[in-house]
Amino acid sequence: MPRRLTSIGSSHVPEHNADLVILGGGSGGYACALRAAELGMSVVLIEKDKLGGTCLHYGCIPTKALLHAAEVADSAREGERIGVRSTFDGIDMAGVNSYKDGVIAKLYKGLQGLVKSRKITLVDGTGRFEGPNAVVVGDDRYVGKKVVLATGSYAKSLPGLDIGGRIVTSYEAIHLDEAPKRVVVLGGGVIGVEFASVFKSFGADVTIVEALPHLVPNEDEFASKALERAFRKRKITFKTGVKFTGAKQTDDAVTVSLESGEEIEADLLLVAIGRGPNTANAGYEEAGVTMERGFVLTDERLRTNLENVYALGDIVPGLQLAHRGFAQGIFLAEDLAGLNPPVIDEAGIPRVTYCEPEVASVGLTEAQAKERYGEIETLTYDLAGNGKSQILQTQGAIKLVKTGAKGTEGPVVGIHMVGARVGELIGEAQLVYNWDAQAEDVAALIHAHPTQNEAFGEAFLALAGKPLHSHS
Repeated sequence: MPRRLTSIGSSHVPEHNADLVILGGGSGGYACALRAAELGMSVVLIEKDKLGGTCLHYGCIPTKALLHAAEVADSAREGERIGVRSTFDGIDMAGVNSYKDGVIAKLYKGLQGLVKSRKITLVDGTGRFEGPNAVVVGDDRYVGKKVVLATGSYAKSLPGLDIGGRIVTSYEAIHLDEAPKRVVVLGGGVIGVEFASVFKSFGADVTIVEALPHLVPNEDEFASKALERAFRKRKITFKTGVKFTGAKQTDDAVTVSLESGEEIEADLLLVAIGRGPNTANAGYEEAGVTMERGFVLTDERLRTNLENVYALGDIVPGLQLAHRGFAQGIFLAEDLAGLNPPVIDEAGIPRVTYCEPEVASVGLTEAQAKERYGEIETLTYDLAGNGKSQILQTQGAIKLVKTGAKGTEGPVVGIHMVGARVGELIGEAQLVYNWDAQAEDVAALIHAHPTQNEAFGEAFLALAGKPLHSHS
């Protein structure tokens, strides 16, 4: 990498030049780096913690490892229902953490190897953006022809609610050394219901507190209600439409107060009220980057208001999903290389909540579709008619939303699913949405028997007016 000394005041700062300087090595940042290097650019990737970011080390991967451990616990507990003499004797958190950390370590090693093989310059340190086109790390200045801001997000809390002791965020929750017996989860969104599911499977009494009227409030109301029914069946308590007012902790317990006057005592309070953009003290505002509520504003091609400065991932308003950042990283690298990739449709990004049962969706909710298109048609196929779902003993449904009145042609613009493992069906679902497929297009495809994917095909057969295993 070209290097020269530049004078700032009376000191000399080593300056390194590259085609692309990326601040943040999470899903979006490293994806952008890998693709840009593949396309022949010289790349500097700056990360203050660990390559892979929140998703690999503190978010997606560790939480899904915990969810798999929870699934195994449930299988052991419920084995006798299907004639297997298994028993559940408890959770060994040291063993769970060892398994989880082993998964992370293997993926981390692989990612480090990938970055090294692409000859990307990886800089370990806290970077600060300085306009017009540089990132300063310690005594070094990295100047790019293009700069990408990708500093990710952090777990939010509430004013006056101090994290520590028995009050934790998702970050601390993945490092617990023992399974709690009583848990209050503040927030019924994706992170909240996933951890509630884990803790319940680990044997805890769980109460979710959500200020909005439903759990997973960003999903179609059908999915929210189906998840709520399933959680009631699992004896996961949830209180929706009620506000949290405070928490006090002692050495032995934490007491959570609600606006209704109710108090709930627990061993642990998990604060899962969402994630905020990690942009404080990064130099963005000082350099003149246009921002709103801490988020960096961009156009549809991820350009900020500053020339040759771009942003992606959780710091850009929109879905805070690792695969969104990953896709944006690839898009941006290809755009900078002159390949002119199509703009990413945010509604076409698949969304999965990995609790038990899973919630998976892509496209528009029924309410959004009505607002955009006026007349629409919906169809809901119950998993009770699917053989594999019966084998798995899961309950749930697949809901389709299409444009136009019943009996008319129109693309399917929303797919919403609830049930065990329905996240595995999202691949076909996103193709349906993103390729503007109509019911007849999918109904003509053959879906293997017996699979839950077959339920997806059955839903489209019904929407096309030729239901097979569904009641009309």
